[in-house]
Amino acid sequence: MGWNTSGSTGWDTSGGTGWDTSTRTTWHTRAHDGSFFGYVSAQGAPIVDLLDPRPGERVLDLGCGTGVLTAEIAARGAHVLGIDGSHTMIEAAIAQHPGLDFTVGDAHDFTVAQPYDAVFSNAALHWMSRDPDAVISCVRLALRPGGRFVAELGGAGNCATLTSAMLTAWREHGLYEPELPWYFPSPAEYAMRLEKGGFAVKVVECFDCPTPLDGCPNGAADWVRMFAGSLLEKVPAATVEPLLRRVNELAAPALRHESGWLADYVRLRFAAVRH
Repeated sequence: MGWNTSGSTGWDTSGGTGWDTSTRTTWHTRAHDGSFFGYVSAQGAPIVDLLDPRPGERVLDLGCGTGVLTAEIAARGAHVLGIDGSHTMIEAAIAQHPGLDFTVGDAHDFTVAQPYDAVFSNAALHWMSRDPDAVISCVRLALRPGGRFVAELGGAGNCATLTSAMLTAWREHGLYEPELPWYFPSPAEYAMRLEKGGFAVKVVECFDCPTPLDGCPNGAADWVRMFAGSLLEKVPAATVEPLLRRVNELAAPALRHESGWLADYVRLRFAAVRH
């Protein structure tokens, strides 16, 4: 892609810690390292290719999880810092990749001591739903002029069947409609946010990415337990199992196949440059 590069380093955690981890940390760290959902790591190669990290570059991996792609970026010669709001994720990242740098930090409110060449993020920005514009602003300030922001997140329509099944099941059981913890923007919406936030958008695309629910023998019900566990905490204990059975019944016609369950993921991928 012909990205321009220059060296930089530095990190300051004074901006705060703990970005909206109440839901995200309910999933086991295996979910983020690809043991359950392969798109996080196995399907992360294209976004790392789009980043095109160069030897000696300084890269910030925002929402790094257990550090699978942080390590991939480092393997290409870049100096990488992984940041995540979950202490559990960072502890796992340090244990699995002891030679790399990781820290806990709030994506909505962080600063760096010196600007980075690139900020990278995969399968994490949609969890930073409190204030997407604040995240973009922090990313811009973390980059040198001309630095790049390359990321992939859930796009508009992501998990539409799964979430529809959830909302219907909640309603049928007489429960208040849950406030879903995700932010799935359209390409146009996120491009506008980036441009307003001081970026020139170079690449933006949205595509279907049906993904096997490996490790989820109970299909959509297991997906809800993993990614929306905090919502179940507000459900009466005696209602949880029939509620999840109903989620499966509603989602099965579209998502259960002879080969197993498929999640109806839609990915939004972009590359932008700081003005």
